[in-house]
Amino acid sequence: MTKCAWITGSSSGIGRALAKRLVDDGYRVAVSARNAELLAALAAEHPGRIVAFPLDVTDGEAVRRVADAVTTAMGPIDLAVFAAGSYTRDYAADFSVERMRQMFDLNVMGTANCLEAVMPGMIARKAGHIAVVASVTAYVGLPGAASYGATKAALNSLCEALHPELASHGVTLSVVNPGFVATPLTEKNDFPMPFLVSAEEAADIIARGLASNTFEIIFPWKMALAIRLLHALPHKLRFALTRKMLRS
Repeated sequence: MTKCAWITGSSSGIGRALAKRLVDDGYRVAVSARNAELLAALAAEHPGRIVAFPLDVTDGEAVRRVADAVTTAMGPIDLAVFAAGSYTRDYAADFSVERMRQMFDLNVMGTANCLEAVMPGMIARKAGHIAVVASVTAYVGLPGAASYGATKAALNSLCEALHPELASHGVTLSVVNPGFVATPLTEKNDFPMPFLVSAEEAADIIARGLASNTFEIIFPWKMALAIRLLHALPHKLRFALTRKMLRS
């Protein structure tokens, strides 16, 4: 029986590349994002294998309707990948509560809306796999990523808290912590991005991690090693290094 995957944030970047990769792995894939035109173009590339369900994940009621529509049209959701998110650099001098609220609404509460929509069905079936896309910035507060990093740290904490209970119900939960990936979001960065990987490379790594039921899928390995070492340092040494990231 063909498995069903649902991916949010799939009009571009990691979500789009992962949708195509999962089709190659034999899935039928429901794709959701706010940009209906890009979703339709993606679905047209794989008729019958990718089906578009436009969605703004910050609208909780819409998320529930789309989750139900996916199930009705394609069957129970075997794999749900919540990749919808946004990134805007911010600094102390221009800190904005509204900008931070918008990022939390999308990155955190949007993901929470999706979790609320799929967890009950998976728990009832005692089957299913959920993956939440976060970031290596969850490990260390980095200059320019105060709000973004805070949202990703929240997602990591959320997944760690939910994992034991979901496992007891037969549901697998994974968190994906990418480093720099070449996507429309990172195109606007005007600073060096070490260990940059393509969206296709990211999708391959994620797909392999999901197939092995890994809890944390963190990549590329050089970035994972660097961020973990930075996290392990005493604050005085860590701040000495992160201060060098400040831009004039």
